[in-house]
Amino acid sequence: MSGASREVLLTGFGVRTAFGTGADALRAGVFDGRPAFAPVTRFDTGPYRTDMAATHGPAAPLHEVLAETAGAAVGMAGLPAGARAAVLVGTAGDFTGLTRFWRAAASGGSASGGSPEDAEDTDGAAGGVARTVPAWQAEALADALGVRGPRLAFTGACVASATAVLHACALIASGRADTAVCAGAYLVEEENLAKFGSGFALSTDGTVRPFCADRSGLLLGDGAAAVVLESADSARRRGARPLGALTGWGAAADAHHVARPHPEGAGLAAAAGRALRRAGGPRIDYVNAHGTATRHNDPAETRGLREVFGPYADAVPVSSTKSTTGHLLEASGVVELVITLLALRDGVLPPTAGFTAPDPLCDLDYVPNRPRRAEIRRAMTVNAAFGGTHTALVLERA
Repeated sequence: MSGASREVLLTGFGVRTAFGTGADALRAGVFDGRPAFAPVTRFDTGPYRTDMAATHGPAAPLHEVLAETAGAAVGMAGLPAGARAAVLVGTAGDFTGLTRFWRAAASGGSASGGSPEDAEDTDGAAGGVARTVPAWQAEALADALGVRGPRLAFTGACVASATAVLHACALIASGRADTAVCAGAYLVEEENLAKFGSGFALSTDGTVRPFCADRSGLLLGDGAAAVVLESADSARRRGARPLGALTGWGAAADAHHVARPHPEGAGLAAAAGRALRRAGGPRIDYVNAHGTATRHNDPAETRGLREVFGPYADAVPVSSTKSTTGHLLEASGVVELVITLLALRDGVLPPTAGFTAPDPLCDLDYVPNRPRRAEIRRAMTVNAAFGGTHTALVLERA
């Protein structure tokens, strides 16, 4: 299709965090400002810098968690079995399964019950280590949903699932697809707990305090979510009820440093500026921030948002829901999109929990500690990842 860009509507979602499954679990946890951090029991945390994270029971296979949340999204949207839809997944793969596989292989077996050479079953179905890779997650999800269409996995760390949403928006707006299921999932496991701990990025006191002077780092969290996006024409034909509209999206890479953000938030400002230009203007009623509570991220993010909003910056409420859910890594973008959607629909701003003394370098309105009633018509959610990659999504009432 050529010509004008098509409207992108959100018609269904499913979500799971440490608070449980569904929107009401988010309302009772994230929107109440109640952190979900507790000692991890699914593996031995003795070797690591902290034993705290936001987890939800034992670790399940990642593809099952993706299927659960995407199934809920498809059900809410009323998407029929056998529909044609792109399936776009943000994931680094199943780290828990991969760790289990290599430990078993090192002891003479494999996680699939055979030798390491049995990673591929004779019938062609991925087994063993092959089941843990990102591409397999996208294939398995599409098969579980029974939909037809392109299947892609996005592995861009903490912007992975947001990038999946961006790609879906571009496909639908340009007429290359009518419908897309976008999903992302991460479950707390040993490898990333070790990596973030060795980089001194984890809070060691069990509290995440974004934008505060005494912030000491992030904590990881379980998260999975999926959204159904479709063109307005598609939704109208099916009689689907739109929950919101994706009116702006943008991505940027400032390539400032392998791990640290650009000190002026250049990448974030570029991504958010592109999203706002596409959405038709700079006015925003709420921003769901990346907000990791790390030393370098929070002031850089603040400067980037000030660059974007200019004279309006002091009037824009900003909060970090990672203060309650933990950092969901590859799932952050899509889970935080669902949180932003609920804020828009409920007229409630989720707070930045654990807020203490403000940092002079972080001088925006961070909705400290308590939810706030507000009239929200347009909201933005932003994410960042190592290497200077950034995403921004603008969501409006449908």
